[in-house]
Amino acid sequence: MSVILRIGILFFSLLALFARADAPLLWNQKAVAANCPSTPDQQWVEYANGQACMRYFSAGDLQNAPVVVVVFSGDRETFIKRAPQNIPANTATAQRKQAQKLARKTTLPVVIVARPGTYGSSGNHYRRRQPEEFNALNATLDSLRARYHMQQFILTGHSGGATAASALLTLGRRDIRCAILTSGAWDLLNRAEALRRVRGEKSDANKDVTGLAAPYDPLYHLDGIPADPQRLIVVIGNLLDSNTPFELQVKFARALREKGHRVMLVESPAYPPEYHNLQGNPGIRYVNRCAKQ
Repeated sequence: MSVILRIGILFFSLLALFARADAPLLWNQKAVAANCPSTPDQQWVEYANGQACMRYFSAGDLQNAPVVVVVFSGDRETFIKRAPQNIPANTATAQRKQAQKLARKTTLPVVIVARPGTYGSSGNHYRRRQPEEFNALNATLDSLRARYHMQQFILTGHSGGATAASALLTLGRRDIRCAILTSGAWDLLNRAEALRRVRGEKSDANKDVTGLAAPYDPLYHLDGIPADPQRLIVVIGNLLDSNTPFELQVKFARALREKGHRVMLVESPAYPPEYHNLQGNPGIRYVNRCAKQ
């Protein structure tokens, strides 16, 4: 075989490999172990009454890292019915670029963990805030620790991602150095009723905005959070938030404080008209503050 032919074969092989690596990520897929080989950004996890193929996208050196920032995105239900190629930032490369940007801002290793049903993780995003979502995320953190021997996590998330991060606090983890929670959703059934009233919808007091009953609400599982005087929990929101009412964020922060946890409640500017997405990514500032404590 000629050198030119060999080079050509290698070139097209690399192109094919890149195309596979940067293919659109699948959403709302079933967990199938045979379709989940262990890779640097994918791991099969098992937990009580469930299993999942979880995707995560990292930047920085995770091996033996003393502290790693773990990021959970907010709800993405508006993307579920789109074709994967039409979902923004829906490739491994795009997600890694986001992790790299955060790593530069924090000077810490960063892992973006895809919530079940989103960005390649198995599961059903319509069933968010049910126990299986948070159990899968919790098992993913266990997997990361076992794989890379990292020591502590700084959890951060926005909106539904903040709810997810706070849920992991309630599952008894002792490796969370800080939790930075922006525009989080708590007191989920009362929140759902408040949103229905605003929208002129029929009352359905036993269901979350997902239409599902019995969501796992971290507000009512605070006894599961281990005592730790060094851990900082920061709740950041805007007074005018019409998506996750600030009064319920205050309720969550006060309940944490009453349980003896170290909590900061921060009001921050946000973008109209919902005042839900905060200006200037204030969570990063508190991630950096946590890293230095």
